[in-house]
Amino acid sequence: MKISQILKIRPGITALIGGGGKTTLMYKLAKELSSVGTVIVCTSTKIVEPDNILVLTGGSKAEITAALQNRRVVCVGTKADSGKLSAPLISFGELAKLADYVIVEADGAHRLPIKAHADYEPVIPDGTNKTVQVIGADAFGKPISKICHRPVLFAKTAKADLQAQITPELAARVIAHEGLGDIVFVNKAEDESAMANARSLADRLEFPVIAGSLKTEEYIWLC
Repeated sequence: MKISQILKIRPGITALIGGGGKTTLMYKLAKELSSVGTVIVCTSTKIVEPDNILVLTGGSKAEITAALQNRRVVCVGTKADSGKLSAPLISFGELAKLADYVIVEADGAHRLPIKAHADYEPVIPDGTNKTVQVIGADAFGKPISKICHRPVLFAKTAKADLQAQITPELAARVIAHEGLGDIVFVNKAEDESAMANARSLADRLEFPVIAGSLKTEEYIWLC
């Protein structure tokens, strides 16, 4: 089954937060959803410009509409520093009127697999109908200080030492305390150890958890 089906992505705005593969997930969802509708990918923070998707930075509704008639997927944003894009000039609500699906990378993690969120994060657009929190299974068993974005905040929230290894229990404690996502996707769960950690995480959370790998395209519901 496709990840878009597993996550039950509906038309409208979907926000991706956390770490461990948000950008890869965004483009995977865009590719899958383009078979059933038009898709805009964008960010509410900053992303690197994609190489293989048309990027529109002019902010014109007419330009976006015309582009979607010829392509099923476009990237919309505003030019930022170092070849990156920031949020579009058009509101996310207006973008949702121009395409069937709007996939928003709404968080940053400095390419790390797990993070704690500052009080101004994530930047989830108004009108979002699903927020997917992504975690990389490669975070488990690694020290908070080395593998986590905002490690001091993570350790404080988890009530753990900064040098403690990340366990499913600590990760669940932070996720539950923050309460930011509707569903958790544990990415890079490609072996028995990673899947066991994902199951242990799911046992400690009260909302849906999916584990699998965007690389192998194999996924399972855990709860």
